[in-house]
Amino acid sequence: MMRISETVKHLIIINVIMFVGTLSVGGGQLFYQWFSLYFPNNESFKPWQIVTHMFMHGNTLHLLFNMIGVWMFGSAIEFSLGKNKFLFLYFSAGLGAVLLHLGYYYFQYIPGFNALIESGLTNDQIIHMISTNEVLAGTSESQVTLLKNIFPVYNSSMVGASGCLFGILVAFAVLNPNAELMLIFLPIPIKAKYFISLYVAYDIISGFFGGVSVFGSSVAHFAHVGGALTGFLIMWYWRKNQFNSNRWY
Repeated sequence: MMRISETVKHLIIINVIMFVGTLSVGGGQLFYQWFSLYFPNNESFKPWQIVTHMFMHGNTLHLLFNMIGVWMFGSAIEFSLGKNKFLFLYFSAGLGAVLLHLGYYYFQYIPGFNALIESGLTNDQIIHMISTNEVLAGTSESQVTLLKNIFPVYNSSMVGASGCLFGILVAFAVLNPNAELMLIFLPIPIKAKYFISLYVAYDIISGFFGGVSVFGSSVAHFAHVGGALTGFLIMWYWRKNQFNSNRWY
């Protein structure tokens, strides 16, 4: 069994503590409202959620699968790169996940919101209806359709260390491209460079066409892609400049 690295151990402990908090503070809802990442236009959004959501999870399976991945692949990365580089990679991948995920959401939200403004609704009326799910008198059928389109974006929340994990997975594939990995339900050895590439490709496709997690909740596929892309760019830069004495990391 692979030995767990010190930083990975501490990250897992923090994640478990935060999950216990969701079960014991305010029936879970209050903790989620504080620390999950809400859409920035939502009044529940707070700046610290950009980081704290990385330590929040929707249920036990979500936490378990992410922490197993962080343990298995994160420990290998920390032993290879050291604590400081590992932490930089981990949190950068998490931030990259946020950036792409919210960018995609804004791509969905802004056209619909602007169309509602052009149709005669005020900003306050739109926010009231999408925050309360209450349709005001006089709202047309076409306006209701537009409201339904932006409602899930406005009320969405993002939790989990998956973006960080995908950055780690890509880093592992860069450092160990020929390492053989196996899925429990598909016990066939697949080289890391192929396995992880296919996994990211699946998330790209699912991001456009939708998909539901085995954990019973929606999946932020573009957050996975954002974490993976960030991890790849960081590893590419480090490898390209590994002999440069003026490295910034």
